[in-house]
Amino acid sequence: MKNTLHANNLKPPLKWAGGKRWLVPHLKPIWEQYSQRRLVEPLCGGLAVTLGLMPEKALLNDVNTHLINFFQWVQKGLYIDIPLENNEEFYYSHRERFNVLIEEGNMNSKEAAELFYYLNRTGFNGLCRFNQKDRFNVPFGRYKKINYIRNYEQYMEVFKRWEFTCNDFEELSIKDNDFIYADPPYDVEFTSYSKGGFTWKDQVRLVRWLVGHPGPIVLSNQATERIVELYGEYGFNIKYYDAPRRISCNGDRTPAQEVLATRGI
Repeated sequence: MKNTLHANNLKPPLKWAGGKRWLVPHLKPIWEQYSQRRLVEPLCGGLAVTLGLMPEKALLNDVNTHLINFFQWVQKGLYIDIPLENNEEFYYSHRERFNVLIEEGNMNSKEAAELFYYLNRTGFNGLCRFNQKDRFNVPFGRYKKINYIRNYEQYMEVFKRWEFTCNDFEELSIKDNDFIYADPPYDVEFTSYSKGGFTWKDQVRLVRWLVGHPGPIVLSNQATERIVELYGEYGFNIKYYDAPRRISCNGDRTPAQEVLATRGI
């Protein structure tokens, strides 16, 4: 049975910096050769690629607890009950409540999922950022109008076939014939969307972990000099693409060059 319920119309429910929706047309011809396999995303982010490829089976992982909690509630058919308003005072009140839940350890609650969605859609550029005390600190956005979604029942039919986990990628149970698509945080200074960030050592650790997989691998990242050198050193075939900059703090929309690296394909 195929995932046909609203499948062609499902858009990523969150705004996510570095989302790869633009890359899906380039990934589809590769994926179609292996579409009977399980798709594994060790750093799934906002699900732009997964929803674009629409696999029957998927293992979707991320170290961002709040992100995975939201997806797991969507998987259950989330309906958002909290008030949703594009208002600055209202935003900071909800942000404070979200940080209280973090301090109390209630990060897996339905309320936490609702607040995370609201903050994502209402905060500045959809950023997900935490300070050293693990408090969400993204300021209020400047949107004229926001189309909030309360009912996620239409996502439930698709999401119920997928597994969502919150672990370090090296802890994942990977099968030899899995198709892995890895999209790590860009090789840039700012990587604090989760506690601990994603350092250069993590970039190297990810590549070393991936090359131990005997199945097909696709890897994307910003085309920095050391990323290109790293991926080439470990035997990846590299293609270059100009990626649109959809989220930028200074308004710069100049295309950023990215690499699409493949191995075992």
